[in-house]
Amino acid sequence: MRITIDLVRDILYGGQSLHIEDATEQGIAESYAFLQRFASDKIIYGINTGFGPMAQWRVEDSHLRELQYNIIRSHATGMGEPLSDFFVRAGMLARIGSFAQGKSGVHPELVRLLTEFINRGIYPYIPKHGSVGASGDLVQLAHMALCLIGEGKVHYQGEWRQTKEVMDECGLKPIEIHIREGLSCTNGTSVMTGISAVNQLHAEKLLHWATVAAVWMNEIAGSYDDLMAAPLNESRRHPGQIAIAEQMRAMSEGSQRLQKRENTLYVQGDKAQSTKVFKDKVQAYYSLRCAPQILGPIYDTLAYSRSVIEDELNAASDNPIVDPETQNVYHGGNFHGDYISLEADKMKIAMVRLAMVSERQLNYLCHDRINGILPPFLNKGTLGLNYGIQACQFTATSTTAECQTLAMPNYVHSIPNNNDNQDIVSMGTNSAELCAQVIDNCYQVLSVLYLAMAQAVDCLGIAGLLAPATKAQYEAIRALTPTIVEDTPFYEDLAKIEKYLRNE
Repeated sequence: MRITIDLVRDILYGGQSLHIEDATEQGIAESYAFLQRFASDKIIYGINTGFGPMAQWRVEDSHLRELQYNIIRSHATGMGEPLSDFFVRAGMLARIGSFAQGKSGVHPELVRLLTEFINRGIYPYIPKHGSVGASGDLVQLAHMALCLIGEGKVHYQGEWRQTKEVMDECGLKPIEIHIREGLSCTNGTSVMTGISAVNQLHAEKLLHWATVAAVWMNEIAGSYDDLMAAPLNESRRHPGQIAIAEQMRAMSEGSQRLQKRENTLYVQGDKAQSTKVFKDKVQAYYSLRCAPQILGPIYDTLAYSRSVIEDELNAASDNPIVDPETQNVYHGGNFHGDYISLEADKMKIAMVRLAMVSERQLNYLCHDRINGILPPFLNKGTLGLNYGIQACQFTATSTTAECQTLAMPNYVHSIPNNNDNQDIVSMGTNSAELCAQVIDNCYQVLSVLYLAMAQAVDCLGIAGLLAPATKAQYEAIRALTPTIVEDTPFYEDLAKIEKYLRNE
């Protein structure tokens, strides 16, 4: 089986259940059977040794099951708010993806129980803080594992309840410790990967909305349409820029607001040739004209992060690696979270840039001396008495500023710990969580921009001249919020728009 970003979307948001294929379960069983034979007379980390710096101590056979329980219980030390159900469910999917490789030596019942948790909507309590992303998400995964052994608490049907109580109610039994289930459950990158998979889905959606906004903004401004022309953008060669320009051309099809340079400035003998000062801008401001060049790198960044996250969703990310094919157990560091940490930071920076260009587009709409066609702050009331969306801009600007502060990469913030056994760490879970925070902020900035674009259309009276694609968005916003004339609280309208952008 292969877990894709699209499968994560379908399970998290589409109500699809997870099914473990027979061949996958057979591979897991074969890995378990091989490890059972192989480990009987050998020293293998985490099976008959301590963990981390304690690996130098041999553990007596009489304590091996206790050893596996100890790593789960001792590492359930997280603090802070619990992760959202979406993040937890995606993390469990990533953990199954890791076990599905048949390289962990776990008993198949572990994967069966995780699948039941996912399909029944049982979400382990996993606090936000605790992982340095080196032996993977040790602390967060320990909280997940705690529930798999019937301890801790879970979020079920909107309530926090004791795990054992919910499992009894659902007819489920805790996993048994066979060989190394405790270590396998806690070792790996699954939480940071699950969070990143959810982030990927939202980042792609935000890029779509930013591309729609780029077309809509240029329609409001009455820009020349060659900013999205194929020959222009293809000459730059970058796939993302070419793709964004192509999407913009498709979205702008049928627009009566975009101008064609060949119909005005390129007409020989036209009065334009003798004009000294042009009423319409020969070139739009950068936040409008350079949309393919600004959104293109974001497109490329997300295309690459999608491939990295999908690889990690289907990667054996614990340690040691149990390989029935070569009849060996390999000790290494597949739990190290650098791949996810770096991609999460790149995605975060890309989303900060998206917020920045959206805020600049909003400023264009609000600033009458820049746009030259709209009233100050899109105010359709009495200037001086009414304020339009003046204060909405404050929210977008301050939220963008917070994004810029959060843009600092976490990937470069390694701090040694664990008696310096973990002497360089990834901070991957922190990176993914900070990226999620920036994504939340981006939705808020875009919500203000969409409110403003709909208001600008009303100020100009151009709804009937928009392209069908952008007019559909105008109508969707107007179905949620009315045209603004008198001053009114905006927070509920903005919340409606944010919900629409998230869920559409």
